[in-house]
Amino acid sequence: MGYKVVVAGATGNVGREMLNILAERQFPADEVVALASRRSIGTEVSYGDKTLKCKDIEGFDFTGYDMALFAIGSDATKKYAPVAASQGCVVIDNSSLYRYDPEIPLIVPEVNPDAVEEYRNKMIIANPNCSTAQMVVALKPLHDRARIKRVVVSTYQSVSGAGKEAIDELWDQTKGLYVPGQEVEPSKFTKQIAFNVIPHIDVFMDSGDTKEEWKMVAETKKIVDPAIKVTATCVRVPVFVGHSESINIEFEDFLDEDEARDILREAPGILVIDKREPGGYMTPVEAVGEFATYISRIRQDSTVENGLNLWCVSDNLRKGAALNAVQIAELLGNRVLKKG
Repeated sequence: MGYKVVVAGATGNVGREMLNILAERQFPADEVVALASRRSIGTEVSYGDKTLKCKDIEGFDFTGYDMALFAIGSDATKKYAPVAASQGCVVIDNSSLYRYDPEIPLIVPEVNPDAVEEYRNKMIIANPNCSTAQMVVALKPLHDRARIKRVVVSTYQSVSGAGKEAIDELWDQTKGLYVPGQEVEPSKFTKQIAFNVIPHIDVFMDSGDTKEEWKMVAETKKIVDPAIKVTATCVRVPVFVGHSESINIEFEDFLDEDEARDILREAPGILVIDKREPGGYMTPVEAVGEFATYISRIRQDSTVENGLNLWCVSDNLRKGAALNAVQIAELLGNRVLKKG
């Protein structure tokens, strides 16, 4: 007997990817239901070799369903997640709404799988921010070996992290720069994104950090270790899919770059592509459609006593969102629900 699964927000980038990954990984589902807002009722979405017609999330009865993967944003999640949870369906939420609730587990399965037991608190599990998810997969095995004191990370985040409108704006703006009269002014972004980089993701806070940067700090502490100091600069770049990160790590104990490379090669969810030659590293284009988090450019940082630098790349629609949510569903099934 398999699971009865709901995917809410099935017409969006992440929702569609959730359906793709459920099928690709052969998740043991007896039934999968696609939900969307009222305006998308009847819209067809793919689930493996099947086509599902979206149903209206408003008034949907979650009773009898085992888990619901939510990709509908914080406002809608605030309305519908408690409904699903009250009807006995475990919500795996991709929004930021519940990530910082101390009673709700924030999970990256390769990093803190034991936290899944805490779902019972509110029948909700939170999925982390895309930029955090790939970073902590790399940090955790190194932290277990040498204890991380401080992380300095600069991100290079693709426009898909801001949704379909952002993808369209990059595409249309790029074309418009070459066709007189078809120029596209910034709308989704604060400045031109085509052939440019924007050091601004989410809203600014009183500290001068953006909310995206704050998320990376708070989530790393919750998922890995509250003692780790993190500082982040998050930048939007003109890439369609795939987030990249330059990560500088300072440890309590010395960790040789060769040992770090070996540790990461053995770590779950990671592939090391690290040759010191032209092309011997990963770029976001190559990570699109892949499950792994890729690590390259591992090297000693001689400016601190126990430091390493590395380059981290992942498909943000997968590990940064949909894949991690499906992995949480697998973890929940294997450890707790035990069906299928």
